[in-house]
Amino acid sequence: MSSKIKDDNMDFLFKAILELEDIEECYEFFEDLCTVNELKSISQRIVVAKMLTQKRVYSDIVTQTGASTATISRVNRSLSYGCGGYDKVFARIDKKEGKR
Repeated sequence: MSSKIKDDNMDFLFKAILELEDIEECYEFFEDLCTVNELKSISQRIVVAKMLTQKRVYSDIVTQTGASTATISRVNRSLSYGCGGYDKVFARIDKKEGKR
């Protein structure tokens, strides 16, 4: 993980997230933790990332998600030069859903 964000507070946040047992608990926790706009922004980014991994074009992503091209570019940069977190999560979801 990037040393720019790694600290005790982040460790505590991630430990808390790992204690969540189902989607309903995620809704409850994240609604308490984040604003509606923060959650919508985060969820938009992960959908953009998934669409980019599916080789969707920017114009389709903008239309379906409402994300700006700047957001799409930032997510694309993370997919290309980031830590591989999106790929890891998408592979696990696909495996659980029997897609890979």
